[in-house]
Amino acid sequence: MTSAASLVQIVDTAIADAYRRGGHHLVCHPGCSQCCIGVFPIAHEDAARLREGLATLEQTDPEKFRRIQQRVADSLTRLDPWFPGDLTTGILNEDHEVAILFEEFANDEPCPVLDLTTGTCDLYEHRPILCRTFGPPMRSEGDNGEVNLATCELCFIHATTEEIAACELDPTIPAQEEASNQAYNATHNLHGQTLIAYALRP
Repeated sequence: MTSAASLVQIVDTAIADAYRRGGHHLVCHPGCSQCCIGVFPIAHEDAARLREGLATLEQTDPEKFRRIQQRVADSLTRLDPWFPGDLTTGILNEDHEVAILFEEFANDEPCPVLDLTTGTCDLYEHRPILCRTFGPPMRSEGDNGEVNLATCELCFIHATTEEIAACELDPTIPAQEEASNQAYNATHNLHGQTLIAYALRP
């Protein structure tokens, strides 16, 4: 079974390898924050890692900690009336259509740990797995069951299909992440997913 710490290590190693192969096609850099705008579900294991990072920040940089808390509060004010889930637990309903409608509604909502001034993540070392893996080509299944290689729309703009395929992120990562999340949920009697703002609310 993959532990949370080893999953992060596995993912970060795979990402470093994908970036080495991707070279100039991967244009992600500090200040590029397009992928930090719009809500997306995260696993409870990701939520716990974010909370650990925030607790550390409270001790090491109280001012930054308070800025995040304020952004979380502001985000919740906007999201609460439309949140498709349990407001007490912050767990999303597992109604796929409702979730898609909500994501469309909150498509312009900035992540509360994003510093809008610098365009950087205030909890970067504790960011979710999805944030870690975004950018390099990654397998995704389309509506018709076809498997495609999805990339950040800013990356691989001038790459050939072969070049994209040559930079694919380790395809075993999603299965390893799923196994880790299931083990975490079973241990903590949790289910479903949440959002970053709800994971970090006081």
